[in-house]
Amino acid sequence: MIHNQEIKAIVLDLGNVLIDFDHMIASQRLSHFCSASQKEIYDLFFDSPLTCLFEEGKISPQDFFLEVKKILALKLDYSEFLPIWNEIFFLTPKNEAVYRLAKDLKNRYTLCLASNINILHFEYLKENFSIFDVFHKFFLSYEVGLRKPAPLFYQTILKELSLPKEAFFYTDDRQELIEAAQNLGIKSVVFQGIEKLKEELSCAGVTWN
Repeated sequence: MIHNQEIKAIVLDLGNVLIDFDHMIASQRLSHFCSASQKEIYDLFFDSPLTCLFEEGKISPQDFFLEVKKILALKLDYSEFLPIWNEIFFLTPKNEAVYRLAKDLKNRYTLCLASNINILHFEYLKENFSIFDVFHKFFLSYEVGLRKPAPLFYQTILKELSLPKEAFFYTDDRQELIEAAQNLGIKSVVFQGIEKLKEELSCAGVTWN
């Protein structure tokens, strides 16, 4: 198989690829401490303007909590909020299969993690899940100051690794994030499970084992 450009770097998303999560877990728990509905709490947590600011590192964890507390009229303090906010992650066989594949790839390719994530969630994940040792580079929205699908987020990865866009392979679970990378000429595919990912990697000339 002939390829115009050999893949040198593989970029993986975190949520729903390497680890699953559900903001409804936190929404259900927090609903006992306010009058807001579980859906209202969920909508505040998932992709809301406030969460976007937090994931871009533009507000501190304490300020994020104060805004959430004010909006929802929460009857609990920061230390009580933290475990509820953080304990939304869980591993599935799908995640574990991706991790095993990443371990097989790490010695042949530069592995990068690209995630829209806030500092509280990332610090919690580092402490509680052993899934990050396969990565050479981390591109986290709260550190980059931007979230996917901002073109500059992906361009930051290209610049940091000093590789042409054709040398990257990227997978994410959200179509709009994949399309943004594709628009920049990055080989990008929607994550649809481990077997499909292996098929797409193989088609791109990526080898493992």
